[in-house]
Amino acid sequence: MSNAPPPVLTIHPLAGLPEVLPGDDLAALLCDSAARAGLALAAGDVLVVAQKVVSKAEGARIALAGVTPSQRAREWAGQWGKDPRQVEVVLRESKRILRMERGILIAETRHGFVCANAGVDLSNSGGEDIAILLPEDPDRSAGLLRDAIRRRTGVDTGVIVADSFGRPWRQGLTQAALGVAGLAPLLDLRGERDTEGRPMHVTVIAVADELACAADLACGKTRRIPAAVIRGYSGPARDGNGRELLRPEKEDLFR
Repeated sequence: MSNAPPPVLTIHPLAGLPEVLPGDDLAALLCDSAARAGLALAAGDVLVVAQKVVSKAEGARIALAGVTPSQRAREWAGQWGKDPRQVEVVLRESKRILRMERGILIAETRHGFVCANAGVDLSNSGGEDIAILLPEDPDRSAGLLRDAIRRRTGVDTGVIVADSFGRPWRQGLTQAALGVAGLAPLLDLRGERDTEGRPMHVTVIAVADELACAADLACGKTRRIPAAVIRGYSGPARDGNGRELLRPEKEDLFR
């Protein structure tokens, strides 16, 4: 048990980004936003970026006008009053469909995420009937963004690519870390002792998810602020990835 004082974290939202388009230099946009806010990125900072702007910059989007729905998509969409083109995109982005009920598609994506609509989203997409998809490889996206920021600033930051996920048993959305670079996504406390001296056997903290949620509190959902810098976090000095946060199917009691 450590007697060190608890860390003080500060969260700095990065406002004023323009509409992000395919091919845009997202690292440059984020660094420029930080500079306008008077914030000089420093080693150890953690940059949390919304998945949607990462997907936009990478061109991970599709125009529904060019989508031909399958028979399965038309049948399910007709049953629940959905757009069959959007349903078709969800089916294409899914490794498998876990539930189709009450107008909700719960899918397992090819990345291994279990989420509504395979992460396909039409809100704030930058155009009418444009669907935003998840990045092809969120960990690679986080790593490339980290490398680009290092080239521009000369400092190493952590990067988290985050998205909103629902949760079993609980109301409301929280943020989940899809891609991670430059920090360990999990804090394993197994073997440590609690405040009463008892050893902990199962305590592994999803710190990347918690950092993503903290950033979202500062950014908000309606302010068009897609990123924030978290300063003061001092986790394990290990470069991990978002795949570590996925529970293996053999350990999952609900699949």
